Amino acid sequence: MKQPRVMIIGAIGAGKTTLTNALLGMTHVAVKTQAMNYKDWIIDTPGEYSENPMFYKTIMATSLEASHVIFLQDATRTTCIFPPGFSKGIPKRTLGVITKIDHDQADVKRSITLLRRAMSAGPIVLTSAPNAIGIHHIYPILACETDEEIQRYCHENSENIVL
Repeated sequence: MKQPRVMIIGAIGAGKTTLTNALLGMTHVAVKTQAMNYKDWIIDTPGEYSENPMFYKTIMATSLEASHVIFLQDATRTTCIFPPGFSKGIPKRTLGVITKIDHDQADVKRSITLLRRAMSAGPIVLTSAPNAIGIHHIYPILACETDEEIQRYCHENSENIVL
């Protein structure tokens, strides 16, 4: 099994660095990402790259270094920063991750709908990094080598995963 290389994209403050730290077992508090940040097998991107269409080419070029792209959606946001069908411009396996699902203002159903507009394929994992909800599903999904393996994993571990 080959080590995945993952690029995480999402809005400013959506939880990209917090998710990166959780996936790598780091416990320190996340600080604002100013530039592409390569940490082990993860490429953590600044939210400005996803929010400003002028940076879309940078996202697409950097995605060539990755085996997967994680699309992050903050469950407390009422909008999605990704345009409809955005994942079609990135020729990599995609995984959706909804963060902050346990926040008082979270609307998970809305977040799933918003993320599905941007992602043409791939499962969505519902997470809360501070409370370790759903985080344990991300790496096993990324480690799957085929769509069939992903489907099987998601069906066998359906809690906090949406297909």
